[in-house]
Amino acid sequence: MATLLGILIGAFLWFLVRVVLFGIYTVDQNQRAVKTIFGRAERVPGAATTLDDPIAAHLREEEKERYIYPQVRVIPPGGPYFKMPWERIYKVTIATNTMNMAMDLEDPHANAGGTVLDAVTKDQLNTGLTGQIRYRVSEANLYAFLFGIKKPIVHVMGYFVSVLRQRIANFEAKQAPTDPAAAVSAEMTGVSINDLRKNLRDLNEYMDQECKSAQARYGVVLDASLITGIDPPPEVESALAAINTAHNQVSSDISLAQAGADQKIVQSKRAVEIETLKAQAEVEPLKRLAAELSDLQQASPTILEAYLRNVRLRLYEKAKDVYLEVKQ
Repeated sequence: MATLLGILIGAFLWFLVRVVLFGIYTVDQNQRAVKTIFGRAERVPGAATTLDDPIAAHLREEEKERYIYPQVRVIPPGGPYFKMPWERIYKVTIATNTMNMAMDLEDPHANAGGTVLDAVTKDQLNTGLTGQIRYRVSEANLYAFLFGIKKPIVHVMGYFVSVLRQRIANFEAKQAPTDPAAAVSAEMTGVSINDLRKNLRDLNEYMDQECKSAQARYGVVLDASLITGIDPPPEVESALAAINTAHNQVSSDISLAQAGADQKIVQSKRAVEIETLKAQAEVEPLKRLAAELSDLQQASPTILEAYLRNVRLRLYEKAKDVYLEVKQ
């Protein structure tokens, strides 16, 4: 009897420690948690999937069949919460993290020790890229991050690097056909490294747009890509500098010629305006005189004859010689 009582007391103490003490947990403010019951993640009611969430809008149609994950119940920050022994809690941090984009999580020695990422441009130049990416775990797709992929960050980095290298290999600067100087400048340059350096902002925006599907793919949100440097190989640095110098000289000459042409156009327009004003100043008195003579003619023909006689007399006073026509 005593042995049975001891067994019951021991079982009760084990249950108290295992269930009550180890069954209580909390979730920090920068964390979210997912509960599994006998290994199965607890779903939201209605059997909803990620295709029902707006994050699936960035997936292509052929990808929607592959990246279908159930929506799980997310445990918010707070507590204490309680779980049973057959239940397990998975906690993830949703804070934004920053990582060097050249970092290889599977091989720390790759990419010059995770400092420079190699990429080939459209003119077959091997360039070195430096920069960072900011990412965070997607609260809307915790199933993919926890259970869908073994190493989601590795997948995201691989996807980012492949998209970046593809973009570098096919990058072409936007032309400005309305600006003759810019068009000539683009023809004179023809070097993809120069185009990339001048359009870093467009490159970063393109990467942000292309990587929006990572949230539905891997449960990771890429907040921003910050590509800060594009360095050519040392053997072409001097040649590239010479090309840039010549390009700058040509651009300067084009700008000076354009400025001189614009100045001449402005001067010509001003001269035309001055001559037009002079002609208007000479024509205006004649118009007024014609209007006065018309009014006199309408008033009385004798008045117009008297006006003409007075004008003729004033002209005689100013003239030194007068020649009269005599009728034969």
